[in-house]
Amino acid sequence: MTAKSAAAAARATVYGYPRQGQSRELKKAIEGYWKGRVDADALRATATELRAANWRQLAEAGIHEVPTGDFSYYDHVLDTSVMVGAIPERHRAAVEADALDGYFAMARGTQDAAPLEMTKWFDTNYHYLVPELGPDTVFTADSTKQVTELKEALALGLSARPVLVGPVTYLLLAKPAPGVAADFDPLTLLDRLLPVYAQVLADLRTAGAEWVQLDEPALVQDRTPAELNAAARAYRDLGELTERPKLLVASYFDRLGDALPVLAKAPVEGLALDFTEAAAANLDALAAVGGLPGRRLVAGVVNGRNIWVNDLEKSLATPGTLLGLADRVDVAASCSLLHVPLDATAERDIEPQILRWLAFARQKTVEIVTLAKGLGGGTGTIAAELAANRADLASRAGSALTHDPAVRARTAAVTATDARRSQPYPERATAQRAHLRLPLLPTTTIGSFPQTTELRTARADLRAGRIDSAGYEERIRAEIGEVISFQEKTGLDVLVHGEAERNDMVQYFAEQLTGYLATQHGWVQSYGTRYVRPPILAGDISRPEAMTVRWTAYAQSLTTKPVKGMLTGPVTMLAWSFVRDDQPLADTARQVALALRDEVNDLETAGTSVIQVDEPALRETLPLRACDHPEYLAWATEAFRLTTAGVRPDTQIHTHMCYAEFGDIVQAIDDLDADVISLEATRSHMQVARELAGHGYPREAGPGVYDIHSPRVPSTEEAAALLRTGLKAIPAERLWVNPDCGLKTRAWPETRASLENLVTAARTVRTELSAS
Repeated sequence: MTAKSAAAAARATVYGYPRQGQSRELKKAIEGYWKGRVDADALRATATELRAANWRQLAEAGIHEVPTGDFSYYDHVLDTSVMVGAIPERHRAAVEADALDGYFAMARGTQDAAPLEMTKWFDTNYHYLVPELGPDTVFTADSTKQVTELKEALALGLSARPVLVGPVTYLLLAKPAPGVAADFDPLTLLDRLLPVYAQVLADLRTAGAEWVQLDEPALVQDRTPAELNAAARAYRDLGELTERPKLLVASYFDRLGDALPVLAKAPVEGLALDFTEAAAANLDALAAVGGLPGRRLVAGVVNGRNIWVNDLEKSLATPGTLLGLADRVDVAASCSLLHVPLDATAERDIEPQILRWLAFARQKTVEIVTLAKGLGGGTGTIAAELAANRADLASRAGSALTHDPAVRARTAAVTATDARRSQPYPERATAQRAHLRLPLLPTTTIGSFPQTTELRTARADLRAGRIDSAGYEERIRAEIGEVISFQEKTGLDVLVHGEAERNDMVQYFAEQLTGYLATQHGWVQSYGTRYVRPPILAGDISRPEAMTVRWTAYAQSLTTKPVKGMLTGPVTMLAWSFVRDDQPLADTARQVALALRDEVNDLETAGTSVIQVDEPALRETLPLRACDHPEYLAWATEAFRLTTAGVRPDTQIHTHMCYAEFGDIVQAIDDLDADVISLEATRSHMQVARELAGHGYPREAGPGVYDIHSPRVPSTEEAAALLRTGLKAIPAERLWVNPDCGLKTRAWPETRASLENLVTAARTVRTELSAS
């Protein structure tokens, strides 16, 4: 096929789409099911309607081939575990008794069975449920979900492509099951897993699939020769099957590197590659292997992870260059659109001039279709779209919002000394212990307490004018008083004010900083039914006035125990926002750090002796390739120190991280120079404590003993057992006792019971230590 005919054959597609619905109908239906207000049939009906609505929207926008199988009640990796029969033994009876309830039990746990571990999906803020595998794992095919959803799309008269997590990525994401040796490698199960994938592919072909997409994002990470050989074997075996659809192997989030020649040689009909800035090297690498003659190439040229309008002319050049490298070149986003909100036109509070700069999922599908049209018919066919796009880009580049001379001058004046505490940690620790006078194994929480219906109603009433500011503040004041009283009665040692006034740990600060925009409907799935509205970091950042001092000082006035000031750190403020793409991330991080530094200093001046600056996204934002780690970690850890380094030695700086693989960044955790770090550790059975000990981490740490992403209440003995495990790695004088994460999403009854058990466990272990 000539380049001209290849261009004429260009089609538009996407790899996945937001699941929740315009008004988060899926979230409401699932949570209604959990509470017994919605039955299983009604939940399934809502899901069916949402899938159909998504596919119709895509088709009406001009998407030629819609994805199926990407929809999920909770998580697509958990769906894959169900598809291959990898059900943990502790949940097998529940799954056999009721598939839907068993599915949710694996995700959320029950009082008698812990859930699957949860961690971040590569370098995104989406959380997946980690498969648990062992040498005795038996895989069995269950293609019901995938076949059902394909048939639904085909019944609507649409061209559809099922999307599956690829077998290599699935195994590379898995961990040894409880009781299995820690050095067990799930990838050794590949030959056992491939026949199950073969059966699913055969079932999908029988159901009418022409193509099936197998997602292999794990191959954009650094991979050993053995892992690359496993990928080659997997796609050799799947490609040589006779009873199968055409196979499209997809990667995204970064460059493929050594894995690209492996996939290019595989007997599959197509590859889908990321060609955005982060993965630009894929273009040269593809040319180096001679392209994909006779095969299909899907070019991910629209960034699927940010919300800025695409530079259409720049993006169109890439698939144009690719035309000679494949039989057919199609256009797509760089990854699933799961990671962006649904529709920018729903936003009413963003100025129309600024709204022109934004592209959510629906707008990105229009960009993809426009690029496919331009690729097939030439730029003349999209002249009006290109002109409008140039105007939008110029509007943003010339806006006063994006350039504040005062902020830039302050940032340029920062020196290395500004990012260093005045005394080394051992001296600070002595001063802090004398000042705070805390017991052995001090107890605390991570920051937030349950956000009740009454609190959310109060915020909604304030926005709607049904109550005035005085009435709202009285409600917040009362809530803080109740939270402080409960903590004192329970016996916690370092208290928090509970964050009753905060809607979200990033959004709350973004709304008070210049340069940020807030959305009303920009919901993005974080995990399960947990959706967040990432703010948009659009311009230069500064702090006009104090953000947290008032309520923290009020809480401190109610107790003689120390109350932690609570802030979100600069890296997390970037990672959990849609960050500007017109300057280096390091520059933006430094701006945010300086704004937060002002807040830290004001908290200390107001009498706050313990200040926590949360950085749960430090590991999440780690680049996927090791060669890119040093540059990122240098500016990320500097930003944290710049935020916190201005305080006195006897002011104790805490930080917090959760739901990530911490072993990769232990040195960076050390480089933060925080006095205390609290970390998620319950589902991973204190793995992080062992990692800190192996590194020789010299500071205080609180590996969590209460899994707050499950409604189950841990017993006193469970918490005590985890503490004893932690003590094997961290000395008692440096070990804190705390939950895994904040308590915002939990209900009060389980929170009370869990924290009471946590405090009792700490006292039990203290007694044991004093008796030994």
